[in-house]
Amino acid sequence: MYGSVKDVRHNLFLFVVDGIVYMPAMTLISITTIIPYFLEQLGASTFHIAIAVAMTFICSFISQPFFGSIASRSHKLHITNGKILLLQRTVFLAFILCIPLLVRSQNLLIWTFLAFWGLFNLFVGSYNIFYTSLLLKILPPDKRGAIRGMGFAIGAALGVGVAALIPVLLSSFSFPYNYMLIFIIGSVLLIIDGILFFFMREFDESEPRIPMSVGEYFKEMPSTVRDNPAFRTMIITCTFLVIANSLLSYYTLYAIRIFHASETDLATLSALAVISVSVGYVAFGFILDRKGPKTTSIIAACLIITAGFLALTTRSLSFLFIAWIFANLGSTCSGVTITLLLGDVSPPSKVPLHVGVYTVISLAISSAVVLIFGPVLEYFGFTILFASVLVCGALSLLINIFVLRKYLLQNNIHKIN
Repeated sequence: MYGSVKDVRHNLFLFVVDGIVYMPAMTLISITTIIPYFLEQLGASTFHIAIAVAMTFICSFISQPFFGSIASRSHKLHITNGKILLLQRTVFLAFILCIPLLVRSQNLLIWTFLAFWGLFNLFVGSYNIFYTSLLLKILPPDKRGAIRGMGFAIGAALGVGVAALIPVLLSSFSFPYNYMLIFIIGSVLLIIDGILFFFMREFDESEPRIPMSVGEYFKEMPSTVRDNPAFRTMIITCTFLVIANSLLSYYTLYAIRIFHASETDLATLSALAVISVSVGYVAFGFILDRKGPKTTSIIAACLIITAGFLALTTRSLSFLFIAWIFANLGSTCSGVTITLLLGDVSPPSKVPLHVGVYTVISLAISSAVVLIFGPVLEYFGFTILFASVLVCGALSLLINIFVLRKYLLQNNIHKIN
């Protein structure tokens, strides 16, 4: 199924390079830092920024059934995934190159950016489905965490250098060419990342995927949740983590609105984020290979609880930086955990379906929460934001310990150490 030792090493190397290229790219096209600041410079309202954040969830979840159907019928997941990624990223790059034609009307540029950002995120709906299915198919269980995490860690470390360049680029070029250059570099890196998937080596599965049309995919979704209590509980547990992580962008807005964060502060936030991710991918990758996703999901919840508490009690930008570190560590831990936890609760033949169902549910709820928080923050302030983060982490932790653990033990899906 995984091929020879040489094939596994080849694929693992490409996954490592994927992390090295992807992380700096997303430092430059970050919905938690760069994009909110770009929209703020255009005179966008909190509602516009809320739409941009919500699109990362809404657009990606509504495309799940479409990409889930494609994945279930794809004979070579790596080829199909590569084609999807290249289409997504070349279209976004083409829009970025057109920014100078739109800048005379800032309102037009705001809405055009949001339209193409939405299109970009429709394709993001393919990420979790293809990446998870491919990861589970071509890498053995003991090779999915630590070494692959090191690739993302190296990429995050490179992202620190990229983040340091952000204020230089912003101050060296006039608006909007400064942001345009940042987005171009990020898009080119993402295109390179997409090309990597064409070179992966994929072999036939011991239990072939069940091909599904979009209609069949929709039809199977309710029974997938109803008939698998471990999967159902996993959805609830991880959705609370996703909700807390979806609110990360508002930390940046909080820094800008309350503490009047400068471009240097923005670069600091970006640097702290990538450092946290770098440390997190290595540390949680090793824990994941040795203790499994059940343990790391508990760690993720504890980190999010800490972030919410610190942000809730902070009265300075410096203290917010500490909360930001914990929030990013929690986001990283939950990110590496959820992919493999899905593998533990899903039969191999239906991995694309289970991944899609989980993603649809978690992102639908997260999207609604993000949209609601836009006007809520305008009228009630940021206290409710961080209180919600704390509560989400606490609920995830409690359900994990008292419910999910029981189902995993009953089904002998995962050995609890």
